[in-house]
Amino acid sequence: MRCVYCMAEDMEFLPRADVLDFAEMERLCAAFIRRGVTRIRLTGGEPLVRRDIDTLIRSLGRWLRPQDSFAPGLDELTLTTNGSQLRQHAKALYEAGIRRVNVSLDTLDPERFAAVTRRGRLHQTLDGIQAALDSGIAVRVNTVAMADVNDREFDRLIGWCGEIGADLCLIETMPMGDTGEDRRGQYLPLVDIRRDLATRWTLEPLTVRTGGPARYVRVAETGRKLGFITPLSHNFCESCNRVRLSCTGRLYTCLGQEDGADLRAVLREGGSDDQIAATIDDALSHKPKGHDFVIGRRGGGVSGPARHMSVTGG
Repeated sequence: MRCVYCMAEDMEFLPRADVLDFAEMERLCAAFIRRGVTRIRLTGGEPLVRRDIDTLIRSLGRWLRPQDSFAPGLDELTLTTNGSQLRQHAKALYEAGIRRVNVSLDTLDPERFAAVTRRGRLHQTLDGIQAALDSGIAVRVNTVAMADVNDREFDRLIGWCGEIGADLCLIETMPMGDTGEDRRGQYLPLVDIRRDLATRWTLEPLTVRTGGPARYVRVAETGRKLGFITPLSHNFCESCNRVRLSCTGRLYTCLGQEDGADLRAVLREGGSDDQIAATIDDALSHKPKGHDFVIGRRGGGVSGPARHMSVTGG
């Protein structure tokens, strides 16, 4: 897919030699786990198009630890996907220890879905969601809120998620890379959307957190959670504890800035585990206090990192 907020229509893809192999990924994941990381999320792009991805997921799943264990390990291994390949992989994901996934789905209208993704087929994503649920994997549907695109579908999405037993999370569009789209025209402040939804749904505040930036309410009429991710209208930087590792080994300590460290270079120059750990610690010591996303309304400016969202994942 080439979702309009994530990628441009024509993308230049990396030569295979620039991309970490699974052994390199596993070594870096192990380094982060030894530094205290307890949650890993595989994202993209689309992680399930990577050849033999189930092999990597099984390897990472071995780091999952019992609830009462204090040994280094993972409390959770999760995945963000567009769902197009989920039907084929759902059983293997569950067997590897994945118990919840996020699925990107911005509309339930097939024609609009094809337009937003530039080439996706809605039925493949819907089949993937059902396969995950049937396999025992909880699903959160991620929907990027876009003016004049899907702004009249939120009620339908809330009701549909209630019917299938999935949670829903609305996300403000973020200005990352040139995708050929007007970000200013697409931007919808979710504070306004939440106020509007509250006139038709009973939104009960929740304190539940899943380790990410979403703030949740419970929709009383469906019993499902509804989340809001608001990097622009109300940023979550003060509580951010996430870093992102790109497929090239670049460590980004902020989604909205061009900071970070080159861990691939340390690996391929024969660096020891101690050198990898030192590079990670140095990068984390410079983690910025906030992102640089800006979308001005009524003619204001737009600014953000030059890299596309697909480079580092959501």
